[in-house]
Amino acid sequence: MPKINRYVDIDTVERETRKDYIDRHSPFIHCEANAKAGEKFAVTVMVGNEYAHPDDFDHFISNVALYNGEILLARADFVPGTLANTKTKVEVTFNIVPTKKMKLVAQSYCTKHGVWESDPVKVEVN
Repeated sequence: MPKINRYVDIDTVERETRKDYIDRHSPFIHCEANAKAGEKFAVTVMVGNEYAHPDDFDHFISNVALYNGEILLARADFVPGTLANTKTKVEVTFNIVPTKKMKLVAQSYCTKHGVWESDPVKVEVN
């Protein structure tokens, strides 16, 4: 099983290089706190909050996945060069149709540094 890394509050990390390392690999979920059952609901996952990740042949974000608990809802795969071989933040918007309350978690996979997981985001469904 691959090592799963988690975001650490970068205010508690002293060295700028460590902040960069943690932030540029961590996925962040952006969505509304409430959704309507049976209607499309947009969930955006961005890898990196303050820092961009490389898009090199041997070091890039290979995929971004969105889970509701342990259930895989969606996944986007990337090949090197998708982001023009420049440092940038990977951003994906998934449109899902919820039926019940959700506990969303995102994961990103860096080809050099493994799997990174977001903090859970709860969404109420009416």
